[in-house]
Amino acid sequence: MTPAHRPALLRVALRLAAAGVPVLPLRAGKLPFGNCPDCAKSACGDRPHMLRAGPCTCPAPCHAWAAATTDHTVLTSTAWVPAWREAAAVAYHPGGAGVTVVDLDDAAAVAWARTALPATRTVATTRGEHWIYRGAMTSHNRVRPDVDIKSAMSYARWLGTGTGTMTALPAAVRALVEGEETTPARARVVSSPPPADWNPRVATGCRHTERYVRTGLERGLAMVRARKESGASSRAFGVAQFIARQHTHCPGPCDLETLADHLVAAAVSVGVPEPYAARAVTRGLGLTPTREAV
Repeated sequence: MTPAHRPALLRVALRLAAAGVPVLPLRAGKLPFGNCPDCAKSACGDRPHMLRAGPCTCPAPCHAWAAATTDHTVLTSTAWVPAWREAAAVAYHPGGAGVTVVDLDDAAAVAWARTALPATRTVATTRGEHWIYRGAMTSHNRVRPDVDIKSAMSYARWLGTGTGTMTALPAAVRALVEGEETTPARARVVSSPPPADWNPRVATGCRHTERYVRTGLERGLAMVRARKESGASSRAFGVAQFIARQHTHCPGPCDLETLADHLVAAAVSVGVPEPYAARAVTRGLGLTPTREAV
């Protein structure tokens, strides 16, 4: 993307914002711009509508999808100018626009969708298609091979208006994550040994204190256990992602497997089937699944 093209991206963004679609710039590699020093490593407390709700009011396009906006004043502000100068693409927040994007990443996924999902508006991508439905839901990656769902707390590249008529979000899409979206009614619980305690003698490469790790874990476990009716698996995924970010710069090992065991146990305690809980947590932490979680 040459500098001459970048004003065109801003024009696209402003047009989308005028239509009520929250937008943000992406840098090369389809990635959002990094946080400013005040927002780095969640030092700002994060934006109020993120999973970890906080007081951040940063004027820069920090926090990826959470920075998406329809405010023309913000999009053209001096704080956003550097990002637009380097932008390689425009992205939008599907959930903020009231839509859900089923991201089909290859020809096999597209072929599956044509037999399994209702027709709707489609947009061609580099390797597959985006199927866009009217209505928002939570976002989930890899709900089946090369299929992601992008809506709340995510962004999607703007690749044009596409073709076809947008239809209402169908039950077939929600069913792809039904096991993770809904905490099942409590049934017979099979007892299992409690997870081992996180131990700094095992996590020899962790740069955090034991108190820091244990306090963060307990807060995360409380958030998962609070979701007694629905969403415990999704919350476990979010907590796992947050924990993984805190250990990004540790030389390792950090014994994240033990933290994973605690998160899985918390989700199971409120009725989530263990395979769903294990899949959510291992994905959130970026670990290789060791359970029957796929």
